[in-house]
Amino acid sequence: MKSKSYLYKHSDRLVMIFLLSLALAGIALMFYVGGDGVDTTAADSIAVATEERKGNVYYAQPVAQHARFAFDPNTADSTQLLRLGLQPWQVRSIYKYRAAGGVYRQKEDFARLYGLTKKQYEELAPYIRIGSDYQPAADYYGHERRRYDGGTTQTMRTENDTTRHYDYPHKLSATEHVNLNLADTNMLKRVPGIGSYWARRIINYRERLGGFVSQSQLKEIDDEFPQSAIPFLKIALGDVHKLNVNTLTLGELKRHPYINYYQAKAIVDYRRLRGPIHSLNDLRLCKDFPPEEIKRLEPYVTF
Repeated sequence: MKSKSYLYKHSDRLVMIFLLSLALAGIALMFYVGGDGVDTTAADSIAVATEERKGNVYYAQPVAQHARFAFDPNTADSTQLLRLGLQPWQVRSIYKYRAAGGVYRQKEDFARLYGLTKKQYEELAPYIRIGSDYQPAADYYGHERRRYDGGTTQTMRTENDTTRHYDYPHKLSATEHVNLNLADTNMLKRVPGIGSYWARRIINYRERLGGFVSQSQLKEIDDEFPQSAIPFLKIALGDVHKLNVNTLTLGELKRHPYINYYQAKAIVDYRRLRGPIHSLNDLRLCKDFPPEEIKRLEPYVTF
C-alpha cells in the first residue's frame, strides 16, 4: 500500500515537471520568434492602475520655454534672468556681484558669469544691452590732447569727438542763482559743484523737510556738502510747507527730520490731555523740547 502511494506521488511530480518545461519552452519560443510584436497594452494598464492605487501618478510636466529678449545684466530681475535660461544659482551669483558693487560695463563682462558656457554666451550676447549709466564715461565724454606747434598751444579733439554727443550741463555764471526750494534736479546740476548725486540728495531732503529756510541746512544732508555751491542758491521762505501739529498723527509727525518719536508722542499727549496747541511755547516745559529745538521747528509748524 505504501509503495503504491509513493509511486503515485512520484508520477504526479513527473507530469508537473513535464508541463512546466513545456510552458517555459513555449514562452521562450514566443519571445524568440515574435517578441517585438507582443501586445503590452494589458500589462501597461495594470501597471498604471497599480501606480494609481499607490498614489504615485506622474503627470507630464511642460518643458520650460526659454525666451530671447533684450536685457541689461545690471538691472534685469530674477524673473527675466530665469526666462533667458540661466540657472537659479547663476541668478544668485549675478545678484551677489551687483550687491558687492560689481558692474557689467560691456557685454563681454557677462561672459565671466560662473558656469556660463560658450554656446550660452553666444546665444545671449546679441540681446545684451548695457544702459548708458553703466557704460564707460570715455565713450560719452571725449578727451582733449594738446599739441605744441611753433610755441602756440592748440587743442585737438580725439578722432571720434565729432560723432559723439556731449551732454555737459551748462553751469551758472557768478551772477546767476537758483531757488533752492523750487529747482528740480536738472536746474540744480547747473550749480557749480553739484552733480547728479548731490542734486538727488537735495531734492530728497527738501521733500522730507518741507523746504529750506537757510542754506546752512544743506550741511544737515552731509558734512561734505560742497561749499562752493552755496553762493548760487537762494531761499524763498514762502515756499516752505508747514505741518499742522493739531491734526497730524504720531506717525505723520515723526516723519519730519526735526521731530523724533518722543517729541511726536509729547505733542499727541499734550493734545489729548490739554487740548489744541496754540504755540510751540506750550511745549517749553516738556523735556523733549529744549529752546533750540523749538526755534528750529518754528518755521515748519502751524496751528
